[in-house]
Amino acid sequence: MNPAPKSHPSRREFLANSGKALAATALAGITLPHVHAAEDNTIRLALIGCGGRGGGAVKDAFSTTGGPVKLVAMADLFEDRLTRCYDSLQKEKEFEELLDVPPERKFLGMDAYKKAMDCLRPGDVAIFATHPAFRWVHFRYAIQKGLNVFMEKPIAVDAPSARRMLALADEADKKKLKVGVGLMVRHCRARQELHQRIQQGEIGDIVLMRAYRLHGPYSGTFCGPKPADQSELHYQLRRPIGFLWLSGGLFSDYNIHQIDECSWMKNAWPVKASGIGGRHYRGNCVDQNFDTYSIEYTYPDGAKLFFESRIMEGCAKKFASFAHGTRGCAVISTSAHTPGKCRIFRGHDLDAEPVWAFPQPEVTPYKLEWQDLLDAIREDKPYNEAKRGAIASLVTAMGRFAAHTGQEVTYDEMLNHDHEFAPDLDKLTMDSPAPLQADADGKYPVPMPGKITNREY
Repeated sequence: MNPAPKSHPSRREFLANSGKALAATALAGITLPHVHAAEDNTIRLALIGCGGRGGGAVKDAFSTTGGPVKLVAMADLFEDRLTRCYDSLQKEKEFEELLDVPPERKFLGMDAYKKAMDCLRPGDVAIFATHPAFRWVHFRYAIQKGLNVFMEKPIAVDAPSARRMLALADEADKKKLKVGVGLMVRHCRARQELHQRIQQGEIGDIVLMRAYRLHGPYSGTFCGPKPADQSELHYQLRRPIGFLWLSGGLFSDYNIHQIDECSWMKNAWPVKASGIGGRHYRGNCVDQNFDTYSIEYTYPDGAKLFFESRIMEGCAKKFASFAHGTRGCAVISTSAHTPGKCRIFRGHDLDAEPVWAFPQPEVTPYKLEWQDLLDAIREDKPYNEAKRGAIASLVTAMGRFAAHTGQEVTYDEMLNHDHEFAPDLDKLTMDSPAPLQADADGKYPVPMPGKITNREY
């Protein structure tokens, strides 16, 4: 894809071949843990972040074909979450031979990510399913260790962390590491064919896209008051969606997929965004999120993406994305992320008979993204989604910024913005003060469009 703003570094081409001599050099002088055998071609996994997404990523990796994989280490901040994830994996009989995580390879605490990755050899895979704020910290260490990576989205929460991820993506390229980012829609075979058909002109030039994510709150979306027996840091780490410094808030965490898939179909990134949003019916909730967002993204040729988000009980639900061109329209997503059920229509009547529809049923892209990553590792093919993932994260944050400040913001302004939610995150310990502090009433800063317009977003 062509990153629209010319000031943004162009995505350089991947090198055609990986140097096996470099891998051999990376192994020199490293003492490998006992889980490795020189003749073993098993790809070993270390899971960093043992919530539902982390456990799901491991199961998807276990479901691939083409060669053996094994989970050999796990890390989390909290013991109960690690235990729950391990027990869930252990209950799956088909995974019994793929799970090799004795107690001495289960790690807890802020430095647990290092200990888990130290159980891998260069060329194995570290899975990052922690809070997005920590992506750059963990990615940097993985690159130092010569590890391939799968990281959940989003991979940056503000401009400084996005810039770090862009620089680290280049470092990963230099080491020819394979990096997958959990924007699994890009691996959906239905959407891949739809993208190809759109690029071939089957709906003409895209002039408008629409995307909707309208549903009730999930568990953990909104946060009640902090319990008296929890520290600020512990409380926030347990409720990441509620706090911008940890996750980018619900807007970044929930909505990045549809913003990314629409930009993919357009073959461009937005050059600016404007938006509105608000908080409603919140009771004693103290998180930093809006309940509603309406964002207008503008692409280089003037085409628009209108994105609507509403997390509210009792309202009409809709979870879909559409592209409208000069010759027709297309369904990008029908209901949630999978299956896509992609279709093309000759006009703009979505109730008409489609002229093309992807055959059903579809293979879930959650498994396909892992198959594609592991195939690239085994076949030593260029594969690095980190730069695209960083740009998608930044563009999503740009929409959030526009709504939270009440200002129009350009891509260049967003990319070069200097506000960082949590500086020196690599030095954070469980005894550190939280990067965000509550006021005397136990409430946290919330967006104030028109009043706070340039920094806190």
